Amino acid sequence: MAGYDLNCSILLGDLPLLHRPSAARAAGFSAVEFWWPFDVAVPPGRDVDAFVGAIRDAGVCLVGLNFYAGDMAAGDRGLMSQPARSSEFRDSVQVALDIGRRLGCTLFNALYGNRVTHASTTVQDDTALENLKFAARSAAADGATVLIEAISGAPAYPLRTPQDVAKVVAAAEESNLAMLADLYHFAVNGVDVGWAIDAYRTLIGHVQIADAPGRGAPGSGSLNLGGYLKQLYDGGYAGWIGLEYQERGDDPFAWLPRQSRGADHADESVAPRVRMESP
Repeated sequence: MAGYDLNCSILLGDLPLLHRPSAARAAGFSAVEFWWPFDVAVPPGRDVDAFVGAIRDAGVCLVGLNFYAGDMAAGDRGLMSQPARSSEFRDSVQVALDIGRRLGCTLFNALYGNRVTHASTTVQDDTALENLKFAARSAAADGATVLIEAISGAPAYPLRTPQDVAKVVAAAEESNLAMLADLYHFAVNGVDVGWAIDAYRTLIGHVQIADAPGRGAPGSGSLNLGGYLKQLYDGGYAGWIGLEYQERGDDPFAWLPRQSRGADHADESVAPRVRMESP
């Protein structure tokens, strides 16, 4: 198993973007992930260079990166299915893969996109499929994987369950597609998390966690995260666990002993504050 990585787009968000990798390192983490870190699909080259440099200078590994998803703060949740914005999505794929080549990142998350009223559902799904194939084939040249995610809290976003994700992956028929299993989103959407882990273990390419209710740190809610992680490891999952929870309190990492924040310690760090009984 790889260990925990810190999603620096939801955590450490009070810091300027380029300060977050070094802050993650100072907090004891050796790996990070980001949503799209720029305001546009094709940022100026100097901004890309600065982002790459900040990660290199911090000495952390970039585990995962989202493709451009629009204005997340305004409610956008991806562009892949939106015909009018396909070119933005495809342009961001090329930028993201260039960053990946420079930093050794091989996981890229493609948010599907909210439903829009100016195109039929069929057209949106066909657009998403063609754009997903484009992203997967582009990533395959670098040995990279494209992830698809079910999310909560966005009523217009059509992928709500692991079954929804699996149908999209099957339709695309590309070997380097996988599921991003966000256990918080599964639980909030009413999915039996333990069942989903067993049913889709061979499709899961990355895992993210937050507790529920509330999307706080592990131990702040009622999810059996310790049991679910054990289930994943026992089933052969060996990838990173992305921490994607909302920052609260003076020390958002108090639940996780510092010696357990680097690689190869995710199995140890869920005790004692996260319940470890079987899911």
